[in-house]
Amino acid sequence: MQSAIRCSGLTKTYDGKVEAVRGLDLAIETGECFGLLGPNGAGKTTTIEILEGLLEPTSGEVEILGMTWHGHERELRERLGISLQETRLSEKLTVRETLHLFASFYHHPTPVAEVLDELSLNEKADAMVGKLSGGQKQRLAVATALVGNPRILFLDEPTTGLDPQSRRQLWEIVRQFQKRRGTVLLTTHYMDEAERLCDRLAIIDQGKIIAEGTPAELIAGLSGHHVVEFSISGGNGGGDDAWGRLPGVQSVRNDDGLFCLQVDEPHHTIPALLSAVQQRGAQLAHLTTRQASLEDVFVKLTGRHLRED
Repeated sequence: MQSAIRCSGLTKTYDGKVEAVRGLDLAIETGECFGLLGPNGAGKTTTIEILEGLLEPTSGEVEILGMTWHGHERELRERLGISLQETRLSEKLTVRETLHLFASFYHHPTPVAEVLDELSLNEKADAMVGKLSGGQKQRLAVATALVGNPRILFLDEPTTGLDPQSRRQLWEIVRQFQKRRGTVLLTTHYMDEAERLCDRLAIIDQGKIIAEGTPAELIAGLSGHHVVEFSISGGNGGGDDAWGRLPGVQSVRNDDGLFCLQVDEPHHTIPALLSAVQQRGAQLAHLTTRQASLEDVFVKLTGRHLRED
């Protein structure tokens, strides 16, 4: 099967010295929702802008739907829908007028009425864009990406500013787009969103992909599939090494006093933890256990949380 998006040996250097992307290889299959995650400054935005045809790479090859930006720019523009993190739209147009304007850019757009209904914007169809809430503007931005009837959607943090119900509504829109054999390249700062939506994802740091696979594969790669989180007050807390010697602990992370233990068998670790806290004359201020998540994968690989900065 031909990849919907493919790049090989991709590099981008600014001013001859700043390497934003360093030899990146990527293949996204037709019908996939693929997530690209990375901390600020990792090269994620540069990579996406190259794939979207907004930036010229320093070197490397890019193919979108088997075509290149040099030879098929107009054809590719017809097949892509792009929702940027911040989309500035004319505040003096109504929602309906905005969608008709964007639909006029394409030869075979989706009917505006269908897009209004799909994004639950019917009630705001005749409202001025300037009067919309932040969440409504975000949904309108996604609507402008869908109205061109694209085969590939680029969604840059599409649920930022949305309430939980609107987030889940947008997730369903992504799933319906996939059912029509649409391909999605998604960036997000919400790990639960990446875990629920993405068939596969890549974590990028310092211009290179440092991990790639399904969410389940990446989580399974952790040493310790469970996380015990705790904090203590009073007594002698000891150092990270002391907690690392508890039975079943594979690794220890200290997030400003919140200790996170990667463990295989929490039913062995927790009794030993309670005993160790008591021996130190301390008290547990907080204790939870949970399954390991993509957030744990991200922190282990990059040393920071995705929403830091």
